[in-house]
Amino acid sequence: MKASPSEIAKYLKLLTETPRRLEKIARDFDEARLQFKPDKTSWSANDNLAHLRSCADVWGDSIEAMLAEAFPRVPYRHPRQWIKKTDYLELPFHESFQAFIVQRRKLLRVLKPLSFEDWSRAAIIKGREHTVFTQVRRMATHENVHCEQIEGLLR
Repeated sequence: MKASPSEIAKYLKLLTETPRRLEKIARDFDEARLQFKPDKTSWSANDNLAHLRSCADVWGDSIEAMLAEAFPRVPYRHPRQWIKKTDYLELPFHESFQAFIVQRRKLLRVLKPLSFEDWSRAAIIKGREHTVFTQVRRMATHENVHCEQIEGLLR
């Protein structure tokens, strides 16, 4: 899918807003509440944040590969498998959130100065073509879903 300048701006705005949105959602809650799971199959706010960090790692790395090399083949990593190699689920929410903010600032410093053409840079991941734009769109829309889940959980 080709991107338009307005779509690029839309998804950059969403990526910029995610940390602010998470901060607003979680700021009034203590660690116990942020770790709370309503049942054995549900995720806590902290689990959701850990998942967002894992996705940002995986999809952010693929974006960096697309920008560093012409049409690379990027090894497939599933965020749910990647998270098992991190300590994200064990970290306190606010500590993990600070790391998420740093990670997001780094990504935005990469994305914001890109030329329009750079948004079409692509890679093959698991046999399919992905572009910088499609990965950014994927990340932004995915984060929106998890922010909504956290909002619902903490109500």
